[in-house]
Amino acid sequence: MLILATDLDGTFLGGRSVHKQQLYRLIREREDIRLVFVTGRGLETVIPLLNDPVIPNPDYIICDVGATIVNGHTLEPIQPLQAGIEHKWPGRLVMQNKLKKVRGLRWQPVPQVRRCSFFFDETTDFDHLQRIADASGCDVLKSAGKFVDVLPGGVNKGSSLNQLVKLLNIDPSHILVAGDTLNDLSLYQTGYKGVVVGRAEQKLLDATRESENVFQATEAGCGGIFESLAYFPAFENYHEAEKEKTTEASGENQLLMVYHRLPYEVREVNGRSERVPPKSPNGIIPSLMGFFAGGRAGTWIAWEEIEKKGKGLRNIYPDEKRFPNLLAARIGLTKKEVDLFYKVFSKEAFWPTIFSFIDKATFNHSHWEHYVKINRLFAERTAAEADQGASVWIHDYNLWMVPGILRQLRPDLRIAFFHHTSFPPADIFNIIPWRGEIVGSLLQCDYIGFHIPRYAENFVDVVKSQLPVKVLEEMNCTERFLSYSCPLGVEKMTRSIEAGGRTVRLGAHPVGVNVEYITELCEKPSVLEQVDTMRRELGDKQIILSVERLDYVKGPLEKIYAFQEFLEQYPEFHGKVELINICTPPAQGMKVYEKIQQELEQAIGKINGRYSRVGWTPIHFFFRSFPFEEVMAYYRLADIAWITPLRDGLNLVAKEYVAAQGLREDGCGVLLLSEFAGASVELGYAIRTNPYDRRSLKEGLLQALVMDPTERKMRMKRLFDTVRYFDIDYWGNEFLQELESVTPEESAVLMAEPA
Repeated sequence: MLILATDLDGTFLGGRSVHKQQLYRLIREREDIRLVFVTGRGLETVIPLLNDPVIPNPDYIICDVGATIVNGHTLEPIQPLQAGIEHKWPGRLVMQNKLKKVRGLRWQPVPQVRRCSFFFDETTDFDHLQRIADASGCDVLKSAGKFVDVLPGGVNKGSSLNQLVKLLNIDPSHILVAGDTLNDLSLYQTGYKGVVVGRAEQKLLDATRESENVFQATEAGCGGIFESLAYFPAFENYHEAEKEKTTEASGENQLLMVYHRLPYEVREVNGRSERVPPKSPNGIIPSLMGFFAGGRAGTWIAWEEIEKKGKGLRNIYPDEKRFPNLLAARIGLTKKEVDLFYKVFSKEAFWPTIFSFIDKATFNHSHWEHYVKINRLFAERTAAEADQGASVWIHDYNLWMVPGILRQLRPDLRIAFFHHTSFPPADIFNIIPWRGEIVGSLLQCDYIGFHIPRYAENFVDVVKSQLPVKVLEEMNCTERFLSYSCPLGVEKMTRSIEAGGRTVRLGAHPVGVNVEYITELCEKPSVLEQVDTMRRELGDKQIILSVERLDYVKGPLEKIYAFQEFLEQYPEFHGKVELINICTPPAQGMKVYEKIQQELEQAIGKINGRYSRVGWTPIHFFFRSFPFEEVMAYYRLADIAWITPLRDGLNLVAKEYVAAQGLREDGCGVLLLSEFAGASVELGYAIRTNPYDRRSLKEGLLQALVMDPTERKMRMKRLFDTVRYFDIDYWGNEFLQELESVTPEESAVLMAEPA
């Protein structure tokens, strides 16, 4: 049996995230551990902790610095102990009136029962205070060099714990007390075994140094409590039991993922709400979650929709079995807040600018203020959740302002940012009215990652247009990326700059796909059967596949118009080719895409109406989301993937197609890819096409249709080698290595003194 009687702030609620999860889990799982909160807080501020799904519930609560003792499950007072304390207390109003003339006292505006709490300073007349307390039968307790409590005589944390132990007839050898400030001293004067956790108040350390029963830990908070379990032989078995579950990964720095989406979805399963993996299992999220699979401590910070504004959301475990030390810190936003932040402002101001469609950009200053407000919520939550020196990985343009706010709140953190979109050239980016604020925020990062070198260079040009910049390091790009032969290619990429009083490192990390998962799906009998069925139905026609989200950036109309001209110009392909166009609808409420949907449907209807005949429909248009497994069947089926965005940060569809085709022994599909997709600088064996030029689109399609099978197979093999090697895990691991190689010195101000 172990009775853990612990202070809260700085002790049971303090320390590194991984240590908190270890200790909390140990208490939840072991029935032979009882938990007692012993705190200076009032009961009102302890009650919210009882509803926290992460923090284990206490069996008993001793609060108000020992003046209140209640059952932790019912919150009923423990009698006759509570009545005895009440009998000793003159009353708050009585004492407050007596003490108001004491010089240097300032009332603490916190819930207080059977005590009076004040701030004190160097002017405080403690002699006067002590005389009043003695005359009223009360004690005076100072702590942390700034707090003073006036309590009923003989009442403190230690005396109340003693009375509770005697009432419950608990063996004193089973008790472990824990604290970190001088007002916890009475706990150690009980004679029970005790631990003073790391980073404790020096006066408490001095007062307990000679005590045989007190262990002074190195680790702060829960880490110190966990240390003490190994120190005291009576409790060693608890330490060993939990230590066996702890992997080496848990010793790494805490990692915080700051993302606009949670790593799960809530669905109704058998009438119950359950957290399940996202619908798109091949996306970024599973890869990011993988960093926590080994037990690494982490927090995933994202928004979750709530009905009522201002409602606070507790931390939860997304999947405690697979990720034992990963928490989800949820920021509650109403539907209206989300729509304005994400669906309206981000999509109307930033999205078109990022992709150089400046004629579609709309800038609203009140919407910007809302955007900054949401970013501040993310930054404040990250600051509150982060361990000292933790690593923070922020994702995408929705959170551009988080680094700047976070650096002010927590200068100790390592901060990295990854752009999942493209990054425009300076003359485009600088159209944004708030360009200075955004660049200033991003320069507070230690590391910024982009998909390809061109975007990193665009960022450097943007910074140069606003600040003096010194390039510290460059690298040659030609080893991995195309340069002169590609519109998005560059020969060299800047790796490190000095600007705005900081050193910032830059890198290119094209996101990969989960080749292992694609392999698993492509080998499923259901997928293979679907491919065979579709092939029999389509006969010997060559299948052209287009998979894209409905968005003007993806150039869906340009492709359809080019296909119409192709059919007009090359009638010999009538009845021999079919275009399967899978178009995923945008999120609900995105009105900006309604017009393009209407134009697309009209154009396709016109083509099919003109050219269709019995047994042949030129275009099969699907305006809906497909399960990823079904998309795999289309990838395997298609002879050509026609991926022609006008702009694209990367384009994972191209890589998914290559992965699915490359797994086939006879895989000889052709990838026809836009020159303005970021992936084009990686995938050199694709046929590159200019989506702004219908002639280029038509000629690229013709080249793919008539290509010799031997060349097709060679090209696909080279593409597959690239996609398989630079997969999703390569992307994540490479980026994280860059972030964690940043030293505190690199994060400091390194600008030279002005001449």
